[in-house]
Amino acid sequence: MVSESAEPPVKIICKPIESENPLIIEGFPGIGLVGNITCQYIIEELKMKYIGSIDSKYFPPLAVLFNGIITMPVRIYESEKHGIVVVISDIPIHPTASYDISKVLVDWMQSVHARNIISIAGIATTTGERRVFGGATNAEMLDKIKDITEIFQVGTISGISGSIMTECFIRSIPAMSLLGETPGPNPDPRAAVQVINVLNNLFGLSIETQKLISQAEQIELELSKLAEQVKTTEVPPIPKKEFPMYG
Repeated sequence: MVSESAEPPVKIICKPIESENPLIIEGFPGIGLVGNITCQYIIEELKMKYIGSIDSKYFPPLAVLFNGIITMPVRIYESEKHGIVVVISDIPIHPTASYDISKVLVDWMQSVHARNIISIAGIATTTGERRVFGGATNAEMLDKIKDITEIFQVGTISGISGSIMTECFIRSIPAMSLLGETPGPNPDPRAAVQVINVLNNLFGLSIETQKLISQAEQIELELSKLAEQVKTTEVPPIPKKEFPMYG
């Protein structure tokens, strides 16, 4: 008796990519939600169209609604005009699932002939600054960002973003990681603004960030009200020579 083939644990359901050799940007939930905020803002500002999604048995059992309509938690958008594809997630990816998901995702990125892959995440420090730390899969990619980011000299990138970067390195795919500096776990649009500024510099996107700055001010106001009601413990700042760790 021949058994039916098992359902693949990770599926990419997507229309054909119109862009030739697209730039692919991915943002999954993490510290400060920097990847999510950055990618969502890019999608809105470039008026990108929804073209597909990722589905997996590893995802939590939930439905995501937007304006009352069910949508997928991990989505793919494209702007053919700008030659950009964005992968954005509303759900965190469990560490045990990161390996399988990153392999399937990078397989797909290769199949659409991505010219560059940009992984966006947050990096926690207590400096109070909003720098962007950068890393890359090869010296050529690192050279492109050495003057516009703080090179992430020593440390780790954990979670799905780290898995994607490792998979790109193994396959010799040009990729870079942009880590927006943030003081903590709260949503941080200001960190996302700095990441977008780097992307504008790298790829000539000219994305205006004023609306995102206004959102940051509103979020900070709401958090400051909350802080009045919650006791916080002050954490000593890290020495300047010490390198922050993501994750």
